[in-house]
Amino acid sequence: MMGVEPFEAFGDLDEISERLASPDPSVRRLAVIDLVETSSGEAIPLLVRAAGDPAAEVRLQAARALGEFDGVDVAKALIGALVDSDAAVAQEAAGSLAEIRDSRASAVLLPLVAHSSAFVRAAILRALKALQVSESLGPAVAALGDGDAAVRVQAVGVIGYLKQVETLPSLIHATRDASADVRLAAINALSFARNDAAAQAAASALSDREWQVRAAAAETIGRIGHASAVNPLIASLQDGYWQVRQKALQNLGKLRARAAVGAIIPFLADALPSLRKDAAAALGDIADAEARDALATRVHDEDPDVRKTAIWALAQIGARN
Repeated sequence: MMGVEPFEAFGDLDEISERLASPDPSVRRLAVIDLVETSSGEAIPLLVRAAGDPAAEVRLQAARALGEFDGVDVAKALIGALVDSDAAVAQEAAGSLAEIRDSRASAVLLPLVAHSSAFVRAAILRALKALQVSESLGPAVAALGDGDAAVRVQAVGVIGYLKQVETLPSLIHATRDASADVRLAAINALSFARNDAAAQAAASALSDREWQVRAAAAETIGRIGHASAVNPLIASLQDGYWQVRQKALQNLGKLRARAAVGAIIPFLADALPSLRKDAAAALGDIADAEARDALATRVHDEDPDVRKTAIWALAQIGARN
């Protein structure tokens, strides 16, 4: 893992184990680092022991180090660290737990979806998302009703990763959650369901009060690829935030929405070079001859990216008409 022979530069496990017993926490912390460098699965029991060290700095290093290993024993140690008295240790443990890929760990994770701590519930769901085991689907759907928004966000993540069409009504409901973070996660998760119901839910989210959700909705419409959402996406070209207008331009191009050509052309003269470029790219994707004259005015644009994209778009129109 580190490009050296195991133990060559860092001492054998017995020697590292002795340093883990040092009265000096800084020595113990460095011993934990050396355990990672061994790249040996035999280091796991020693890391598990270090995860219970009296010194927070050692526990923090152990929680970080465990993320380099896999397996049920690693998961159990990290689960214990989720309730560490030191918040930094608990956060590090949550991050490392999300790195677990051994599906057998789901057996120790699933019962904790109902833990009394919202932080733990969210961390467990985050870890289950990475494992993508079907047994997590039911608990994740139930967690959409959790009182903590962070838990609901992670529940949406599990559902989105599993990509089961029967969960679509639950995801659509989550697009109307009180929390913008949950709505954003739900909109992003919808893209796996390439049907009209998902497209209409994303189209509705184009009116969300948070621009980040509206931008994500425009992106999701493009991923779903359903023409039924083209008109709401065209309307989003008038959004008050340029980021939303940009996503609308990009995804109208992805959808090859000929109905949008007239609304896209004015963006070729936008004050923002990025929007001029994206307008040219969208018109090239659509390749409607109606845009030829307007694109010709941009081949001498002051911005080199706009010029290059306009020339490309004109070539697309020539090739496809």
